[in-house]
Amino acid sequence: MYAVIQAGGRQYKVAEGDTISVDYFEAPVDAEVTFDRVLMTGGDATNVGKPIVDGASVVGTVVEQGRGPKHIIFKRRRRKDSRVKRGFRAHLTNVRIDKIIA
Repeated sequence: MYAVIQAGGRQYKVAEGDTISVDYFEAPVDAEVTFDRVLMTGGDATNVGKPIVDGASVVGTVVEQGRGPKHIIFKRRRRKDSRVKRGFRAHLTNVRIDKIIA
């Protein structure tokens, strides 16, 4: 069984046992979190929500609070002797999917 959930403005296709990285949210490690915005469930029968599936939720456990890979932003303006180099690392929350309630 799988589900499509919305977390932090993005959509993720998840199954039981998967680990996903979502935008950072306040929760301690080993805390149980519930995603209520389930857009679709699948498996034996597919159930598509309008826009969300009624009564469906996905339960997960916070595995880690960390940061993602570093992205380098480099701007150069030709003939102006102007250069800017910046780095960015997004704060992420890793969640292990424990149960899909359809």
